Amino acid sequence: MRLSCLVLSGVLGVMLSLVGCENSTPPTDSPEQSPRPLIALIMKSLANEFFATMAEGAEQHAAAHVTDYELIVNGIPDETDLSGQVALVEQMVARGVDAIVIAPADSQALIPALLRAQQSGIAVINIDNRLDADLLLEQQARIPFVGPDNRLGAQRVAEFLAAALQAGDEVGILEGIETSFNGQQRKLGFETAMAAAEMKVVATQSAQWEMAIANQTATAMLNAHPQIKALLACNDSMALGALAAAKAAGRDDLRIIGFDNIEAVRQAVADGRVLATADQHGDQLAVFGIEYALEAIRTGSVDRLEDRETAVDLITAESLLNR
Repeated sequence: MRLSCLVLSGVLGVMLSLVGCENSTPPTDSPEQSPRPLIALIMKSLANEFFATMAEGAEQHAAAHVTDYELIVNGIPDETDLSGQVALVEQMVARGVDAIVIAPADSQALIPALLRAQQSGIAVINIDNRLDADLLLEQQARIPFVGPDNRLGAQRVAEFLAAALQAGDEVGILEGIETSFNGQQRKLGFETAMAAAEMKVVATQSAQWEMAIANQTATAMLNAHPQIKALLACNDSMALGALAAAKAAGRDDLRIIGFDNIEAVRQAVADGRVLATADQHGDQLAVFGIEYALEAIRTGSVDRLEDRETAVDLITAESLLNR
């Protein structure tokens, strides 16, 4: 009897010892999982095919990296809705995202909201349209830019156009939004190539990146300057507007170039209705920004990020045949 009690006492002691160990040590086979980073992509108008393509590329990347991060895609109704894009930034800050990747509709107007996002601990990556460097310097702040050299890309397209013209020919330029850095740079690239080839830029006017406005603007240019031999559009939507204006005016001889390589213009280049465009790889541009944001979050180097230049390629009927 005494032996049985001793055995029972020993068993109970072992059981209590095991219970004590189980309560004091967390299980090693189920570690606590850290949440996935939440990335917000904020673009310009999703009605523009270029940004719709950008969004699609980003969503495909997110689907392929579903365990790495979560993506929110936002855009504004049109590229002049600056207050709408500022509101999107503020909404993403309130939601507590880890990073904002943004193609700003204006190079200056978005800076205050983006700096407030940075101050909240959010990594901010600028894509597509570079923010104003002087204003950032004035604010003693920096936001890294990931994207192509717009001026160089536009210059290459315009040089290709120049080879199809004669020195002294008249040309017109359809600008983007005048406060947009990429619009300014593309215009400068066009002007540089035209000056080098001794062309006459007889008209330059903003069509605000929009096809319908470009149609009206190009029509007015052709009426005011009937000797114009070419129209240089700072994006493909405006090139399509210029193409419609040329068709209505019976100007099948008019040379037109664009920038962005959207599907409709790519087909027009292949058909010979548009001479050339530039491909800044819109389907990957947001992806480049997202990957940079994830790298910054992972390494804790948000405050030390440098700009990254991405490729921009000349697209012609010949290059499309060789693809």
